Amino acid sequence: MKNVTVVGLGIIGSAWAKNLHADGLNVRAWNRTRRDFPFFEPDLARAVIGAEMIIIVVADPPAVEALLKVIGPQLKPGQLVAQSSTISAVWTKKFAAQIEATGALFLEAPFTGSKPAAEARKTVYYLGGTKEVIEKARPVLARLASHLLHIGPVGTASSLKLAMNLNIAVVAEALGESLTLARAEGIPDDVFFDALHINAGRSGLSDLKEPKLRSGDYSPQFSLKHMNKDLRLALETAGELDLPITKSLKSFYDKGMSVGMAEDDFTGLVRLLARAKKIAK
Repeated sequence: MKNVTVVGLGIIGSAWAKNLHADGLNVRAWNRTRRDFPFFEPDLARAVIGAEMIIIVVADPPAVEALLKVIGPQLKPGQLVAQSSTISAVWTKKFAAQIEATGALFLEAPFTGSKPAAEARKTVYYLGGTKEVIEKARPVLARLASHLLHIGPVGTASSLKLAMNLNIAVVAEALGESLTLARAEGIPDDVFFDALHINAGRSGLSDLKEPKLRSGDYSPQFSLKHMNKDLRLALETAGELDLPITKSLKSFYDKGMSVGMAEDDFTGLVRLLARAKKIAK
């Protein structure tokens, strides 16, 4: 595949589009607001005409729904739409049916990996669909990823992605609370993280987020508003299944949203924990 359109130029979509362009693919990219890209196409309908593969990576189900109303009439048999936005299985199946009704192919392709992973081509894709569609998409996705994991039929990859993000959110909250407790007791960050490095509680997430927590730099690698949306979708997917920690954490995220942290990295919630004693960072 040489002709690829990336729909959505947020933190992740921008990195993917730049990497595909650097590889010499014919890339067009669209975003709701204009971006300074040499291959930016402001007309969404025109952006997908002739594309062999269309990668959608936008904020939430309503955003996907809105753009499908525009590109749906343009889709042709043989085109492949990879839906990489984090949504639920219910929405995924709905969108798959709409796309396949045009004759185009649908691939469920949510992912894990924030800004550094996307820039370094270390995205991990969770794929839902047939092996045949996955193999058709492989030449493009493999340029962006360290792993392509076939989860199962359409819907399973979205549910796994929500489960993984739930896990990340809970681990991050535990990291923030334990760091806040240590700081409140006068323990320096150097001591806390040196101890964590040789503790069973160390994780890939703690390694990734340590620099942000040390410096108090909460510029987004993955924004609070997006993780908050994913917690909401996880609870909707759970239905009557009781997830008490997730419910409590969702309320804390809502508080962060209400005080203006929506655009910050989700680890910025540690500032709410520190306010009671005015702990630094």
